Parts: sequence; C-alpha cells; structure tokens
Amino acid sequence: MGRVRTLYIKRISRELIEKYNNLFSIDFNKNKEALNKISQYYSKTIRNKIAGAITHMVKEVQKNE
Repeated sequence: MGRVRTLYIKRISRELIEKYNNLFSIDFNKNKEALNKISQYYSKTIRNKIAGAITHMVKEVQKNE
C-alpha cells in the first residue's frame, strides 16, 4: 500500500489547480518546476508531495473526461 496524503497537501493542491490550472500537466517534473515559479515558500519535501498530488489529480480528471 502507498502512503496517505494529508489533508494539508490535498487542500493546497486543489487550491493551486483551481488558480493555475493551465500550468499543471501529468508530468511530475514539470509540475515541480511550475511550483517553483509560483512560490518559493515550500520546502523540497512539501513541494514534491504537492507536485505528486497535483499530478495524481490531473490524471484523474483526464481519465474521467
């Protein structure tokens, strides 16, 4: 089984997708770079967790369409 994302990571990811939908894709590395452009406040581990959650959410949206 995988690790569970906290509500903090999920909430931030949803908010960022709503604000900057056109910056994110299904590529994890591109999402990390987009997060670096948006904000410098996240630590490396938090940034990676948020980028992973965003990647997962974008894939789910594309799969449901």
